[in-house]
Amino acid sequence: MKVTLDQALRRLPAAATEAYPEGAPSAVMMAGGTMQLKIFAPGSNTDGLDRQQPHPQDELYLVQRGTATLHIGDQRFDAAPGDVLFVAAGVGHRFEPFTDDFVTWVVFYGPNGGET
Repeated sequence: MKVTLDQALRRLPAAATEAYPEGAPSAVMMAGGTMQLKIFAPGSNTDGLDRQQPHPQDELYLVQRGTATLHIGDQRFDAAPGDVLFVAAGVGHRFEPFTDDFVTWVVFYGPNGGET
């Protein structure tokens, strides 16, 4: 299966949820086994904030466009196109600040609780 960035962006914002009444800033693009690939664009949130909560699986962010700072606990990492960032399962994290055009693929994988 192939998914292009343009195809993915047409799926955002996704359906409204309790946490995202304006429409979710991410959408599942493909899945298999324990792996799930999403597109994530926090700039679609009406308040301009990354409101994500810790996830039960390990995750990789593959930045496609824009820039951001990823906060993982007390650590800060600059994020730009071409960067890959890892967040362990259950660890609080957020992108702040981020440019309006910030978009990243997110790969969730492995068992709940993580592999690390």
